[in-house]
Amino acid sequence: MDMIATGATLAPLIRSFELADLSAVLSIEQASSPCPWKAEFFLSELHKPYARVFIAELQGEVIGYLCCWFVVDEVQILNLAVHPSYRRHGVAKALLQAVLTAARGAGMRYLSLEVRRGNRPARALYHQFHFRQVAVRPRYYADGEDALLLVCDLSQT
Repeated sequence: MDMIATGATLAPLIRSFELADLSAVLSIEQASSPCPWKAEFFLSELHKPYARVFIAELQGEVIGYLCCWFVVDEVQILNLAVHPSYRRHGVAKALLQAVLTAARGAGMRYLSLEVRRGNRPARALYHQFHFRQVAVRPRYYADGEDALLLVCDLSQT
């Protein structure tokens, strides 16, 4: 991973997940989550007609991903991670923008997700995209941390 200048905004290519991305995605997942998804979870997403996995790629290198489900009129964001070397450079923002564009194109009305109460950078990012908290899921994560349920109403953004 290359060193990125502080404050630099990147413009990664956003594309669909392919089997060849699995190793890089698992590496990012391990570096990002206290309870990482296993390979089987990502592989199963390839075969679900309602699942989409967006990959952020920079100069041929996978630097982030976003997994979501398009169900009825809602997109449920399941997992979003960026390689630690590329955080705070607009990669997650680019992934979210790609999902918003796809959601609008598919006629979706809402986006929803759970975020750790203590994940302030992610919460700030979701706030920029007009997500609002609608519930708390107490002790949702394996380590006992609460999840905040956030929703974005596409008709209002």
